[in-house]
Amino acid sequence: MLLMRLSRVWQVVWGLPQNAVGAMMYVLLYRRCRHYAYRSAFVTEWPLRAGLSLGMFLFVPQRSPRSLLAHEYGHTLQSLLIGPLYLPAIVVPSLIWAGTPSLRRFRSSHSYSYYRFYCERWANLLAIRVTGETPEGWYPRKRGPRR
Repeated sequence: MLLMRLSRVWQVVWGLPQNAVGAMMYVLLYRRCRHYAYRSAFVTEWPLRAGLSLGMFLFVPQRSPRSLLAHEYGHTLQSLLIGPLYLPAIVVPSLIWAGTPSLRRFRSSHSYSYYRFYCERWANLLAIRVTGETPEGWYPRKRGPRR
């Protein structure tokens, strides 16, 4: 319990920008959406079809599978690790990767998983290591013969 509280204090201080935005969204959606805890994060089930992680605040579609929670929690862990760099290094590239029509067409036409992008794959790796759960979009990397 003490470790979780210390984790939250560290998360708030080190990841202040993303937590401030996440807290504002949490408050704005408080009466309209369902909320619960997942590990050291606060989860909001919102009406959108995509997930979003802002520090210790996770926003996921209603009735999301646990695998999506694990993935989004991986982003929370990224926020813990890189703090103020989280928004420019993870959130902005992820939003561009997810929302740019030409990139969506590329993924679709080349059967390229959304979760192969560096920040999504890293979130999945962290989620597996910390939670022991299989995150959304996880696929083990195929390794060829070593030379």
